[in-house]
Amino acid sequence: MKKTVLTLAALALCASTANADVTIKIGHAGPLTGPIAHIGKDGENGARLAIEDANAKGIMIGGQKAKFELVGEDDQADPRQATTAAQRLADEGVAGVVGHVTSGASIPASRIYDRAGIPVITPSSTNPKLTQQGYKVTFRVIANDLQQGAAMAKYVTENLKATKVAVIDDRTAYGQGLADAFVDNLKRLGVQVVGREFTSDKATDFMAILTKIKSKTPDAVFYGGMDAQAAPMLRQLKQLGYTGKFLGGDGVCTSGMLSLSSAALSSDVYCTQAGIPMEKMPGGAQFKARFKERFKTDVQLYAPYSYDAAMALIEAMKNANSADPAKYLPALQKLDYKGVTGHIVFDKNGDVKEAGVTLYQFQNGAWKPLN
Repeated sequence: MKKTVLTLAALALCASTANADVTIKIGHAGPLTGPIAHIGKDGENGARLAIEDANAKGIMIGGQKAKFELVGEDDQADPRQATTAAQRLADEGVAGVVGHVTSGASIPASRIYDRAGIPVITPSSTNPKLTQQGYKVTFRVIANDLQQGAAMAKYVTENLKATKVAVIDDRTAYGQGLADAFVDNLKRLGVQVVGREFTSDKATDFMAILTKIKSKTPDAVFYGGMDAQAAPMLRQLKQLGYTGKFLGGDGVCTSGMLSLSSAALSSDVYCTQAGIPMEKMPGGAQFKARFKERFKTDVQLYAPYSYDAAMALIEAMKNANSADPAKYLPALQKLDYKGVTGHIVFDKNGDVKEAGVTLYQFQNGAWKPLN
């Protein structure tokens, strides 16, 4: 009888162990300190909301209830810090990564993830080079710079009727890559580039280069970089009496830009954003409301894409019934997922196949979509 009792107890223990939770770590990497920390925190919160939603569903993976855990790293939007952050996440044993936010961070970090065999999905890095490196673990859920540059150049030519454009970038992989794509498309469309200037993603005083540019009387000034520099740049342009158009990419198309440069913003300011307006996203309205309720703040920019990036990783794990990167990577490559931002299917390079670009104009205190 005693032997039977022990056997039953052992069986019960085995059954309990088989059904115990398994913790699956998912990393997020982005700038949590520095001038664009608001963008990094926005993305991290998007990923966090996805983790919380996944845990509420009681997902089973490998016969065990999955408990997903977000592991955050601050890369300061710096290439050197990015590789350190990536190595920390690899050492932490994460099953996948959402990040990095900037292309300058994503490109060097991608080598670390490739070496470790860890899938990484960026919600926001738009430099085409990221997915042209041949790394099978690298994916992107947003449009790239080639698409943004083409869209802005076409609008400048056909709608704004500009014939002379000056271009400034911050020398980062993101800012310079976007500016290069814009310039290439302008030249194809016969628009004269009257100045090409450079600054840094830490600068705040642009008077010298702006004075030089203003003397060339451009119809429009384009800035490739983030809102932390675009805002003071716009204010200084206005101080110099510049009356032409001010243009930017998705790094300018933020709610942060609205608060940082509200006094200088006018209807002459335009930007492109990779993706579609939140109100046009399949799950955009609901996501916006839930995000505000959970974090007591508005979406800055990339939170919906971070959410979808995290969910894409989790969906691939479900499909493969494994959180082992080597086992679920093929499922991620074949993923067909309806996300908050749209339909997520990756091409052979890891780029999302259905990627939109939206043009915005500043109107009545907000960014208004033009297409």
